[in-house]
Amino acid sequence: MAGVSRRDVLAAGALAAAGFAGVLPSPVHAQPAWNEPPNGLSASAREAVAALAEGFLRAHGIAGLSIAAGRNGRIVHARGFGVADAATGAPVTPAHLFRIADVSKPFTAVLVFALIEQGRLRRSDRVCGEGGILQDDFGHALRDPRAAAITVEHLLTHTAGGWAADADDPMRRQPSLDQNGLVAWTLANVPLTAAPGTAFAYSHFGYCLLGRVIEKVMHQYYATAMRDLVFHRCGIADMRIAGSTAALRAPTEVAYGGPDDGAYGIDVARMDAAAGWIASAGDLVRFAMGVDGAHVPPLLRRPTLMAMTAPLDLRRSYARGFEIADRDWRHFGSLPGTSAVLVRTPAGLCYAALANGRNSRTDSVAGIARMMREMVAAAKGFA
Repeated sequence: MAGVSRRDVLAAGALAAAGFAGVLPSPVHAQPAWNEPPNGLSASAREAVAALAEGFLRAHGIAGLSIAAGRNGRIVHARGFGVADAATGAPVTPAHLFRIADVSKPFTAVLVFALIEQGRLRRSDRVCGEGGILQDDFGHALRDPRAAAITVEHLLTHTAGGWAADADDPMRRQPSLDQNGLVAWTLANVPLTAAPGTAFAYSHFGYCLLGRVIEKVMHQYYATAMRDLVFHRCGIADMRIAGSTAALRAPTEVAYGGPDDGAYGIDVARMDAAAGWIASAGDLVRFAMGVDGAHVPPLLRRPTLMAMTAPLDLRRSYARGFEIADRDWRHFGSLPGTSAVLVRTPAGLCYAALANGRNSRTDSVAGIARMMREMVAAAKGFA
């Protein structure tokens, strides 16, 4: 993949930790050739799936949608609906890339557990303060002494004791700072609201910290480590950290719009380990099949996988990077311009959907999840 230098990234207003080959490619918008994978759907099932997709787009005022499903290590169905760019009218194809928002977190969690399997990291490792992984970088600047007790496990489980993804989210603040600058500022200025391990608070900043832990342990940029330890093993070639402006869109990336405006007012690149990736729906399914590992070389050993997906005592619907519901492993994604869902079912079906818009008024994120459940039923599990 073509890339840009760290100096080029900074000059373009992107972030230092996004600076690896392939993160911010030149803004080329060529349409890809795509052959839809063979599938056994009946004509009526295909019509039902299309009707559900078109109904979702109409109901939420969103331009485009991509879906994919897979099992037994292969993509069995992938389709695009609507338009990738309202200005050009180009149709969505399964090869189009979308921001995946919070669906980035399962990727970060799997990378952390891969490092744990290699013996390079432990869930009990402290992150900041004396003896912490990031002590030399940030240990001198703790506004709240309780932060010295934060462990990798606390970050994975959103139980660090603060920095919730709310109106005061640190990821929304200090826009001139890169990831390392934001971490230093937050630790020095934003106290915790609870002792680590005592409360659940969904946190983008906690996963930003995990990205810096990965970089420290790997001596690589976060995105490079992800490419080497996760993407290559799943057969994923096109995922990369998003550009934050329309000018920095990747090749085959959709344009964002929809009722929730402001997609290009977010520094998505700075949210790398928390919400910064772009992917196709098929990429998400390939990842989920790699996590499942039932019919392809697994990303993680079975005991590690079980530890990662064990429900929390403080929040039984969440594990470590994955939500847990009805024995599904899943995650939703939501940013202005993005609605996303990734699911792995107990039966081994993995499916994903990505839209290039979000509608908070109609709750398009819940809508895209409901649409996919109805598609699975209509397509008889994409068997």
